[in-house]
Amino acid sequence: MTHVVILGAGRVGGTMARDLARDFKVTVADRSEAALSRMREAGLATRAADLSLPEAVKAAVADADLVVGAVPGFMGFATARAVLEAGKPLVDISFFDEDCFELDALAKDQKLTAIVDCGIAPGCGNLILGDASRQWDRITSFECLVGGLPVVRTWPYEYKAGFSPIDVIEEYTRPARYVKAGRVVTFPALSEPELVDFEGLGTLESFNTDGLRSLIKTFPQVPDMKEKTLRYPGHIEKMRMLRESGFFGKEKIRVAGAEISPLDLTTALLFPMWHMGEGDEDFTVMRVAIEGEKGGRPVRRELSLLDRYDRATRTTSMARTTGYTCTAAVRLVAKGCYTREGISPPEFVGQQPGAWDFIREDLAKRGVVFTER
Repeated sequence: MTHVVILGAGRVGGTMARDLARDFKVTVADRSEAALSRMREAGLATRAADLSLPEAVKAAVADADLVVGAVPGFMGFATARAVLEAGKPLVDISFFDEDCFELDALAKDQKLTAIVDCGIAPGCGNLILGDASRQWDRITSFECLVGGLPVVRTWPYEYKAGFSPIDVIEEYTRPARYVKAGRVVTFPALSEPELVDFEGLGTLESFNTDGLRSLIKTFPQVPDMKEKTLRYPGHIEKMRMLRESGFFGKEKIRVAGAEISPLDLTTALLFPMWHMGEGDEDFTVMRVAIEGEKGGRPVRRELSLLDRYDRATRTTSMARTTGYTCTAAVRLVAKGCYTREGISPPEFVGQQPGAWDFIREDLAKRGVVFTER
């Protein structure tokens, strides 16, 4: 039986572990004994490892047939590199800042398949774009709107983090790159707010984040592309106020005789407020719109998703939508249906005939359903 080692036993990593255990031998590695204990209670094998250390990563995956990366973004690049150096294929959801293609030569030298950014966003939007690109003559625009939000709106932030909170703050500080009229342009994160209506939800607020990532390199022929994050109206202004006041700064300052970075203080205060407690319900909303030409005629494809917390399994929607996209890709690779060597962002996977259909069907089996028009 294929042995899958999952690096990271957090909310999403744990969800993926339980899902993959249906079909594979699964071991979960993490340094948190509390997280590993939850995995053992679910009947899963565990392995204590400090995944911030490359040698510990290599030891943790030594007997793996395939590795799943589910560490926070700031650890993601180094962890992925260690996995590839260990000679193991990889499917990863870490939202790391570095250019994934810096690992391409390493993966190709090792003759390894490595799929990165394989969650809900980045992830599904890229897959859909890749799938459309192989069927259409030309693509003229791509837009992805996506957000994960708590059902209960609690003052003051009306937000709970369905994944690593530090990665959320990275979204609020990292400059956002778009493509307009064939040129790459950069906006501040949290800029250009727009109100958008969604059936069954009402009005949400969209804003710029750096979600295009690899698409800027892999689809230079598409003249207009953007990705925006969704929150309840009013959240953006609060985050901009904190950012512009310096609360997300990483340089240490001296306060009352002690040195501390503003970000460390901010995370210590915010994260307990953003923590999703047991039973806290959330939803994920996504809308992907692509326009182009096929057979000389204009075409438009729009896929929408509204996924909700699963009360039966007590699984958050963000863990479901992110995790099950990744586990579907794991099954695709394990079945030998995707074998491209080197680094593959999800749009490369989507260009493989039948790959998006496979992943979409696997998601639907788990109740994550895209509607199309």
